[in-house]
Amino acid sequence: MTSQSQGIQQLLQAEKRAKDKLEEAKKRKGKRLKQAKEEAIAEIDHYRLQREKEFRNKQTNVMGSQGNLSAKIEEQTKETIRNLTSSYHKNMESMMKKLLSTICDINPEVHPNFRHAV
Repeated sequence: MTSQSQGIQQLLQAEKRAKDKLEEAKKRKGKRLKQAKEEAIAEIDHYRLQREKEFRNKQTNVMGSQGNLSAKIEEQTKETIRNLTSSYHKNMESMMKKLLSTICDINPEVHPNFRHAV
């Protein structure tokens, strides 16, 4: 019986060691998963910062070009306004004379379709 109880004791101790090894392996697996998650987050953050930097560079290039375009458009608009204003001042007097003469100089005539009743 003593040999049998020694065999049971050995089996119990082996089972305990196996259980301890299993728990330690689970802990290592949990630590490794946590470490892998942290590494992935760090890599994602690095990639995100890199892409945002590239985006800002492209945006600056495009917006800089748009800034130049808007300055050119603004200058063209001012030039057009100057041209229209000078044309207005140059032609205003003659147009007023033409308009007033058309309105004020009336030549009364009988309409060609008018029939005089007899």
